[in-house]
Amino acid sequence: MLQLIQFLSRNRNFIFFVLLEILCFWLIVRNNTYWGATYFNTSNYYVAKTLTVSNSVREFASLQETNERLAQENLRLNSLVTKLQEQNPQNAPTSYLPDSLFVNRFKFVVGKVIMTETNRANNYLTIDKGSADGIRPGMGVISATGVVGKVRSCSEHYSVITSILHSQFMVSTKLTRSGEIGPAVWQSRDPETISLMDISRYKPVIKGDSAVTSNYNSVFPPGIMVGTVKNVSVRPDQTFFNIDLKVATDFRSLSYVYIVQNDLQAEREKLQQPIEEERR
Repeated sequence: MLQLIQFLSRNRNFIFFVLLEILCFWLIVRNNTYWGATYFNTSNYYVAKTLTVSNSVREFASLQETNERLAQENLRLNSLVTKLQEQNPQNAPTSYLPDSLFVNRFKFVVGKVIMTETNRANNYLTIDKGSADGIRPGMGVISATGVVGKVRSCSEHYSVITSILHSQFMVSTKLTRSGEIGPAVWQSRDPETISLMDISRYKPVIKGDSAVTSNYNSVFPPGIMVGTVKNVSVRPDQTFFNIDLKVATDFRSLSYVYIVQNDLQAEREKLQQPIEEERR
């Protein structure tokens, strides 16, 4: 307390001067319309700036929580859209009534990407979900924008995903405009481009056409984006188009994925296994 009194005593002239300056400033602002308006406009500007910066910092701090909420919302929407598509399949006869178990066979689990690569001939991802979450090898994986790949192996809490950017990965793909179906395969080092094969040159294909998963997939629901037509070419001696697709999923910024659980996949594979063995 004594030190505070001594400080005030030593600096009393300066403190008195500052108080007089503040008083003068207050009197000018209070009694002069121009300077009063200038002061309040300026103060409001800087207060607004401060609040903007403060809100930006707070939003950045809660960005992960916001992304997790959006991932859960996308999970719910994916389930709803898939169910509606299965209930009302395109080009189905009006008398066709899908079985309720078949309609509800697809379920989704959200996972966070903890490692991804795009610069190799065979690329993989790692996610933070494993066998403890019901994940098993062979399950399809999608993102909010399109196909990602297929589960290769699992531990209890992690899974490795074979990316669509893998030389051995193929996905049955349909052009929405023409309805033509063919396999989509990655044949380049460009992480934004894959090739669509076996599309007849006599069918209409134009740049910008959407390519989605077909009904022939057992691991992916139909209608999931694979990409859009980027380039189309054909030589006179060819039967099929050379089609490049711009990949729908941006692997460089991929944060969350959705693992597709097909409850009827094991039954289908068991039924088809004798046929596959016979062909070998």
